[in-house]
Amino acid sequence: MFVRDCMTRSPITITLETPIFQALDIVLKKKVRHLPVLRDGKVVGLVTERGLLQVSPSPATTLSVYELNYVLSKVTVKEALVKNPISVPSDCPIEEAAQIMRDKKIGSLLVWDDEKLVGIVTQTDMVEAMVRLFGLRKAGSRVVVETADRIGVLAEITQVFKEKDINIISLVCLEVDGGRFHLTLRVSMADPAPLVNEIEARGFKIVSVN
Repeated sequence: MFVRDCMTRSPITITLETPIFQALDIVLKKKVRHLPVLRDGKVVGLVTERGLLQVSPSPATTLSVYELNYVLSKVTVKEALVKNPISVPSDCPIEEAAQIMRDKKIGSLLVWDDEKLVGIVTQTDMVEAMVRLFGLRKAGSRVVVETADRIGVLAEITQVFKEKDINIISLVCLEVDGGRFHLTLRVSMADPAPLVNEIEARGFKIVSVN
């Protein structure tokens, strides 16, 4: 899966002159947390919900309503701007995008194609991508098999599925420690007991069945 498969296309944008209160209104009404900021049609930065709140007057302020409204009308998103936000191309694999977000401790990435902003991918988009990759919206069961790190082991396990004419919805391999892996399979069957028995009969350890 690539970033283009899970990104939010044509994201809502604002300008440097947009007042803070207006940007916060967009965040609340549109249920977004990140807004690209434009100047003369070009992206110059990004603002986040947290950043906007940090530069907004405190709820404990002693300002009157009129003074508060005046301050809010004068403070623009420029005060909360994150300059040079990190971006990726739309054909970036989602695992690479996720690693960038984790390593840089950021909640979103702008998506560019041919020097044009085409989307934004957020942590929420990444979670949705995981749901799709694991096929969690499809009915079925989850079987975790412990395997050794050796050539052909995956073919041996999936051969059981072929013989039983069982469809694999998704398959993920996780290294738990040196030389041991947990193979998580989502399968299109409500009762995987016969499948589990056959896998165990071939010498594999079943870690869990859900």
